[in-house]
Amino acid sequence: MDTVRPTLVSEILRGAVNLLSDAGIATPEADAVELLAHAWEIDRSALSRRRLFDDPVPAGVSRRFAELCDLRRQRIPLQHLTGIAHFRHLELKVGPGVFVPRPETELLAGAVLTELVELSAAAGLDATPLNDGERRPFVIDLCSGSGAISLSVATEFDGVDVLGVEFEPAALEWSRENLAHSRLGESTVEFIAGDATKVTEERPDLRDRADIVVTNPPYVPDAAVPRDPEVAEHDPAVALYGGDSGLEIPALIIPEAERMLRPGGLFLMEHSEEQGARARELLAATASLRDAATFQDYTGRDRYTVARRSS
Repeated sequence: MDTVRPTLVSEILRGAVNLLSDAGIATPEADAVELLAHAWEIDRSALSRRRLFDDPVPAGVSRRFAELCDLRRQRIPLQHLTGIAHFRHLELKVGPGVFVPRPETELLAGAVLTELVELSAAAGLDATPLNDGERRPFVIDLCSGSGAISLSVATEFDGVDVLGVEFEPAALEWSRENLAHSRLGESTVEFIAGDATKVTEERPDLRDRADIVVTNPPYVPDAAVPRDPEVAEHDPAVALYGGDSGLEIPALIIPEAERMLRPGGLFLMEHSEEQGARARELLAATASLRDAATFQDYTGRDRYTVARRSS
């Protein structure tokens, strides 16, 4: 009796890439590879080896992979299917109810880390202690979502205290789950429930405390529904829409961040490519945030703006 020849890695990936391409997926090959590794319960390095030798794919893996590809074809986010979002060196658990972190936000986390390195170098030269007698730097992450920025900062800089503030209960649960699986070394992270526009009403102890306040707030204009179904239908609306212009909610977050910063502290805020000039205007209108500057993302588009609280 003839036996059915098993499908090879090259064949199954080729079919998946065609399926996902026809569905309008922007990165069909990358998504197909990620889904096959997930279905096979192996990492991408192991899949690369099996792809190199064009190994046969077990029937059970093929069936699971086909199911995942069909869901991806329906524009279910890749990260919801695998349960993982890659961010800097982290693998974050994500799913319904939390904003999937984007690659461009890695630059925002990197800017926070750069400031921490500079703070550490300054502390080594200057005996003036930070944070009311403590040398450990303190970072507040407003609208912390999955915990991407908070956990990147804490795991890449040893000896920092990070406070993440998140309004949505589902997102807060995801961040706390990610915290439970993170190796922090000498750093600490705490995620609390709170409205990023008025945290200090309930926590007056946070006034004038932070060396850095960072935020990736909702900044999409209310009428600008994203084109990609993965975003429009699956990212929480509260994490996307920031008011008529997109900057109404960020405009409320900025003075709250100002209240939290110590003199000399740094504020960093992500925004869309069209909002850099307006973000600088909002910062210039505050009592003490000065020297606003806008920085670009990997594609050369304006992506985040920083300002420093005057001494």
